[in-house]
Amino acid sequence: MRIAVLGTGGVGGYFGGRLARAGHDVSFVARGAHLAALRQDGLAVTSVEGDFTVSPVRATEDTKEIGEVDYVLLGVKTWQLGHAIAALRPLVGPDTAVLTTQNGVDAPRQVADIVGEGAVLPGAVEVIAYIDGPGRIRQIGGGKLTFAEWDSRPSDRVERLRAAVAEAGLAAVVSTDIWGALWTKFLTLASIGALGTVTDAPFGVVRSRPGTRRLIEDSMTEVLQVARAKGIDLPDDVIQARMAFLDDMPAAATTSLQRDILAGKQSELAAWTGAAVRLGQETGTPTPVSSLLYELISARVSARTQP
Repeated sequence: MRIAVLGTGGVGGYFGGRLARAGHDVSFVARGAHLAALRQDGLAVTSVEGDFTVSPVRATEDTKEIGEVDYVLLGVKTWQLGHAIAALRPLVGPDTAVLTTQNGVDAPRQVADIVGEGAVLPGAVEVIAYIDGPGRIRQIGGGKLTFAEWDSRPSDRVERLRAAVAEAGLAAVVSTDIWGALWTKFLTLASIGALGTVTDAPFGVVRSRPGTRRLIEDSMTEVLQVARAKGIDLPDDVIQARMAFLDDMPAAATTSLQRDILAGKQSELAAWTGAAVRLGQETGTPTPVSSLLYELISARVSARTQP
């Protein structure tokens, strides 16, 4: 199986590394010092599931050097998606499937506008992994990939990918309702991420204080209403289930949105809480809590970038 990993960060590096280690023909797209290290020393992965190194690896910054593949694992952040989509063309043939892994719910459509819905497998990842230096990936938790065809129908290519991911030692879930799965994750991130960022507090704090816990639930309720306005059928107990998920997370955990903004890095705010507000406006669905959180975070970012 030929696979191209477009974006060799935490997601692409970890999942691509595991697939390469399992014997698949994986090419990695990277830049700068990361690319140089991959070419010289291979891909080194430190993981709670066991450390490993893939060497040599095929790594490039030019997708034309790779050519058409069976699957593209699109592992970039949402704010990098425009550049990644522009680089997709040489990788995509008539039978290629492009697997989106971005947070939020916008990425599949953005990719489909270029390569067509039939080429896109909407997906969601659950992993805590990041670049730990040039050519190095550190994974400290998770390793689950949920995906399906655009209309969630069964297909041979989905089953082949499921088998490959499972053989690589990762959790592979073929969803019978992929849009419900993406919106469930979106509902969680847009709410918890925003509260954590505004308060600069970990999960253990925001979930234990009655006031902040209620704000999370209120924000989730808004996103649930937006989802239903978009025709997404989420279960009635989805908020209860996601709060239970939050309660099971490590008390010291935070979201990547919170970590990136507080570190002064570019963030996915527009694709998380910003998207909840935008989609609420598009559907005429009120989102007062999400809107307040979005404005508070946006003001914080703006204040940091003002001269």
